[in-house]
Amino acid sequence: MAMPSRPGAEQGRDGHGASAAGAAASPPPRAGRPVQPPGLSVTWQQHDLLLDSFEHRGTGRHVEQVSWRWRGPLDAERFTAAWQSVVDRETVLRAAFAWDPEPHVVLHERAAAEVVRHPAGSVGWDELVERDRLRGFDLRRPGPLRVTLLDEPADGGPAGPGAPAEGPGLPRGADREPDAGVTRVLITFHHGLLDAWSVFVLIDEFYRAYLAGGALPGQERRPDLRDWSLWLSRQDPGPAREFWTRTVPAGTPAVLPAAPGPDTLESGCGRAEARLTAVEADRLHRWAAAQALPDSTALQAVWALLLYRATGASGPAQVGFGVTVSGRGIALDAVERLPGPLRNCLPMSVQVDPGVRFLQLLTGLRDRALDMAAYEWVSAGQIHEWTGRATRGGRLLESIVAVESAPHREPEARTELAAGGVRVDPPRASGVHTAFPVALFAHREPDGGLTLSALHDRARISAADARRLVGHCVRLLTVLPRTDERTTVAEVLAELAGHALPRIAVRRRPAAETGARLRTHSIGGRAAVEPMSSRS
Repeated sequence: MAMPSRPGAEQGRDGHGASAAGAAASPPPRAGRPVQPPGLSVTWQQHDLLLDSFEHRGTGRHVEQVSWRWRGPLDAERFTAAWQSVVDRETVLRAAFAWDPEPHVVLHERAAAEVVRHPAGSVGWDELVERDRLRGFDLRRPGPLRVTLLDEPADGGPAGPGAPAEGPGLPRGADREPDAGVTRVLITFHHGLLDAWSVFVLIDEFYRAYLAGGALPGQERRPDLRDWSLWLSRQDPGPAREFWTRTVPAGTPAVLPAAPGPDTLESGCGRAEARLTAVEADRLHRWAAAQALPDSTALQAVWALLLYRATGASGPAQVGFGVTVSGRGIALDAVERLPGPLRNCLPMSVQVDPGVRFLQLLTGLRDRALDMAAYEWVSAGQIHEWTGRATRGGRLLESIVAVESAPHREPEARTELAAGGVRVDPPRASGVHTAFPVALFAHREPDGGLTLSALHDRARISAADARRLVGHCVRLLTVLPRTDERTTVAEVLAELAGHALPRIAVRRRPAAETGARLRTHSIGGRAAVEPMSSRS
């Protein structure tokens, strides 16, 4: 079945970029003969991502990025060879999607690593990051990940258009050796096949390959996409269905963290950030630990309060939102080293009553999260179907709360790189724009601070309202360490008295909204992606 190519597929392949091998930009991934068996079934979550990705091509939805700085000499040829070695080793990096006779994952024998290097002064970092995110991926072709490098000027000057460049190749400073400066590394990937945890695993593999001269040593057997798919196929959904149908409230919870408002007159994806200092973040952590709570529970409680506040209710009200889980709490050996799309979003529903103790709300959220942990492989789409909401409506969530999670990484690779004069910063994930109006992403900074990012649909929530929303989150988080077992929910909410409510535009689905021109039909009770352009 013919599928439309991704928008801007050749972006970054012009005179502004040179490949890390020092020549023209690396070619796009090449598909080899598929590995047998020819395909794996898509998960419910993958299916939903595919449908939304095609409906919103060119928006950067479901595309995430990880970045860091590489300080010191960079062997460009070895850098590219190391990533190619990772691609050759990891099945998921040679995976793609196909749609005949129904959506499935195809595993290819070969794929080319895409590594592009931009000389200093050729493009600004923020522009490069946004351009690469919007470029998206052609999901029919293997390669759900690509690497982009941007050299920083030798004198620390501005690394953007207009800055002096020294020829079309690698930048050379008059008083330094080639490759002896600072290079920013950007990894862009699609959530249909990878999550941030997986990319951290792949970065570790890349370091091993780079230190070994460009080829991964050893042939250790680790689980891969096929093992995960097999594990999922063997799960009995009965207990999960019983759990969710029993525990999900019968009514429709309040799911929007802002009050209804007018059109924003904005478009695209936005990001609003606010920060707790290292002192504030440490104070919050110590307070949560004293209550036997993870930091994530405090963040979820604050979000629940904002959802409640947006309802305008004065008595108890049910609220609902999504929480992300790593998906690696399953009984599969070495799953923590498995690259794939394991990260998942589960619906969290809780009653907020202004008259009860705030600690009761916190412990309720913590206990609910513990109960859900046994079923973190189940998708929100399945839960909506099991509880009847897929047919009668009444969504359980319209926002997500995500706390960055990463595998424990050993420092050996950094120590060995340092011995060669290379220092690498810890990589940072950006969070991902989803199909929901807003997602709250929490990231711990190297200095101990905590950054909160509200990733939002600007057509639903304006930039100003997103800043207001994330600002309210930070204000409440700084208040929590001053609470005790007698503090009520109403007393915590009182901290926002006098602060204007954020506003959200009412969802509209005009007939003109046909950018993807998709037709859907049912496959096993799920809508299937079928571009109309593929049929006469």
